Amino acid sequence: MSTPTPQAETRIHNIGYRDYDGPRLGRAYARRSLFSQSLRGAYGLGRSAKSKVLPMILFAVMCIPALVVVAVAVATKLKDLPLDYTRYAIFTQAVIGLYLASQAPQSVSRDLRFKTVPLYFSRPIERVDYVLAKYGAMAAALFILTASPLLILYIGSLLAKMDFADQTQGFAQGLVSVALLSLLFGGIGLVLAALTPRRGFGVAAVIAALTISYGAVSTLQAIAWSTDSLDAVPWLGLFSPITLIDGVQTAFLGATSSFPAEAGPGAGQGVVYLLVVLALVAGSYAVLMRRYRKVGL
Repeated sequence: MSTPTPQAETRIHNIGYRDYDGPRLGRAYARRSLFSQSLRGAYGLGRSAKSKVLPMILFAVMCIPALVVVAVAVATKLKDLPLDYTRYAIFTQAVIGLYLASQAPQSVSRDLRFKTVPLYFSRPIERVDYVLAKYGAMAAALFILTASPLLILYIGSLLAKMDFADQTQGFAQGLVSVALLSLLFGGIGLVLAALTPRRGFGVAAVIAALTISYGAVSTLQAIAWSTDSLDAVPWLGLFSPITLIDGVQTAFLGATSSFPAEAGPGAGQGVVYLLVVLALVAGSYAVLMRRYRKVGL
């Protein structure tokens, strides 16, 4: 018996789909849409009511201390805020860490778990578009979280008729600090979350990375200070994300260091701090690009 050729088995069926004659919006539109969707999702917008609870609670917890500070400053007619703009993120670092741990896995783990990433890369989005959109959205969500209390403090200081120039300078320095923090924390959180499709593992990894590193550095700094090794205190700050931000703002933004005895880095050491922060941001982006090169296959 003769074997039918492949051409004889081929069939073309017209099932009634219409051709699309509308505009082709392209990669830029798809990248903006993914960024917007990811940013909204970081606060539970467009998702179920249950998904909104935790990010909104954490956002409120971030803003409540600022409202209290403003209320006290206005009521007592203080001449300056009792909490510096650059100190606020250090003071609320636990809340920032919880927010990052809850939302970074939400941003990327579901795509990995349900294997939808190759669908994104089919067309027109490419790997670089996906990484930029996710990274940008996570950094923007963290910036909103950390900059909103600073805005409350700034508005409150103006209502209390504090010096406009000093408050504007402090507010600008605080914004620069939290912008660096958002880029650094966003990259670290997404890298850890993208390593596993299990959201629970991602949450645990982010919390462990932030808390263990900070606890270890703080302990070693305290030991160095108690043994009169003050020169080692600034260098130990290079090994934790939050102390890196503390060191940068101490060296360049006029902040008071939270290190023991306020032994923050000087300008020379601050350059090293800034280079490490930028290297971690660039490294996080590179790791994400490498990670999604494999996922997209």
